[in-house]
Amino acid sequence: MSLPAVNPTKTEAWKALENHYQNIKEHQMQQVFSEDGKRANRFKIEWQDFYFDFSKNRITDETISLLLKLAEEVKLKEAIDLQFSGAKINKTEDRAVLHTALRNFDSLKPEVKDTLQKMQYFSEKIIGGAHKGFSGKSITDVVNVGIGGSHLGPEMVTEALKCYKNHLNVHFIANIDGDEVAEKLNRLNPETTLFIIVSKSFTTQETLVNASVIRNWFLENTSKDDIQKHFVAVSANVDKAMDFGISADNVFPMPDWVGGRFSLWSAVGLSISCAVGFKNFEAMLFGAFEADKHFKSQPFKKNIPVIMALLSVWYNNFFGAESEAVVPYSHYLHKLVPYLQQAVMESNGKSVDRNGENVNYQTGTIVWGSVGTNAQHAFFQLLHQGTKLIPTDFIGFSEPLHGNLENNNILMANLFAQTEALWEGTQLKTVESTFKHFEGNKPSNTILIKKLTPKNFGSLIALYEHKLFVQGIIWNIFSYDQWGVELGKTVAKTTLKAIENQQLSLLENASTKNLVSKIVEK
Repeated sequence: MSLPAVNPTKTEAWKALENHYQNIKEHQMQQVFSEDGKRANRFKIEWQDFYFDFSKNRITDETISLLLKLAEEVKLKEAIDLQFSGAKINKTEDRAVLHTALRNFDSLKPEVKDTLQKMQYFSEKIIGGAHKGFSGKSITDVVNVGIGGSHLGPEMVTEALKCYKNHLNVHFIANIDGDEVAEKLNRLNPETTLFIIVSKSFTTQETLVNASVIRNWFLENTSKDDIQKHFVAVSANVDKAMDFGISADNVFPMPDWVGGRFSLWSAVGLSISCAVGFKNFEAMLFGAFEADKHFKSQPFKKNIPVIMALLSVWYNNFFGAESEAVVPYSHYLHKLVPYLQQAVMESNGKSVDRNGENVNYQTGTIVWGSVGTNAQHAFFQLLHQGTKLIPTDFIGFSEPLHGNLENNNILMANLFAQTEALWEGTQLKTVESTFKHFEGNKPSNTILIKKLTPKNFGSLIALYEHKLFVQGIIWNIFSYDQWGVELGKTVAKTTLKAIENQQLSLLENASTKNLVSKIVEK
């Protein structure tokens, strides 16, 4: 079965929202909490260790009612059921979208269970020192070699869960920049380093070029037989991995029904399992599973990712807010925004709808941000007094990991104060000059989580995954293909050939030809 393909602008709810927007767009809502004592309790969702406050948004009860009606008219519930059922909803690539199956503890697929067991066995051997390198020494460093989803997810998680890490040093090589590769290799000992080559097809240019450089470096003082002890692969292409020199026993499979940017839950998470231990990796999977159940079962008005997505659509398509910021108040989450940038913008950066027609409305939002309180001393000036409307997600944890309550109290006080200041501004205060005036009326969501545990972090990632899915359904686009990534790769092949062979005649674009000439005419 195919996903429903409803043009949202043709629905009754969309037309009603357009009228509603005209009535509400100029409303100054800074005083709503004093006027409506129940608002803060009405616009919140409490679920497990999560408290989701969306009361500081430019919305009324009518707004939420109309947005929920929009979700019904585009047949969101039917779309959710289709995704979880394994239907091939990634129509342009003829694939199912089942990253949720990687963490479905009610019914794990046999191949998923086998892969998890293999990951546990291997990672525990590495952590425990039973796996020896070619010289008989245990592994001290693990290097994940991949790009895109094969890099951003694992790196984000290992950074976020650094408090739970063991003695292993985990590194990531993604960029094709040879200087970065050389710099990292200079700090590694081939006797005690394990390399995990991550590529579903085992043909990704950046990954394979970097892997070849690493293999040549490794073989400078070793033999090809030693590759078996220091190189493993995460791939669906066992033959290509074996051609590289990796044993078939050391290839961890990647299912076809898992997209790269949602693959950290699969064997792509092997570096995570090595970094923090399999039990913590499994706890993260379980947290995501809990979020999946919440998304599937809760009515939309009490469904965190659905409300997050509907609010995003409200600002993007009616207020014209093209970007949204994410500000986690935890340094451990400093890689969250780059991960969300890929997940959201690669998924929903589409201009053709599911009927094959060009859309005449805005789709994917621009996601950006950084960690608080650092961000307060950087781009918050724009949020507070700039001319752009930028809805912001604030993420915080009520309990610190290391017991430093004094710092955490200051951190949380800043988070809460920023959301309040953005909302209330200085409308009811006397200011010395217009330069110190803050308009307020700036929307935000607050996601307050009890503690940064592997389980809770898994839930958080999954909630954002489901948010982008809902956005894509409402915008009537295919969120799970990524054809926009391919064109640049295709053009780069010709450009590379022109550079390597010094053949400028291969290039048609005059600007590119001039740029290449500066390289080849050295």
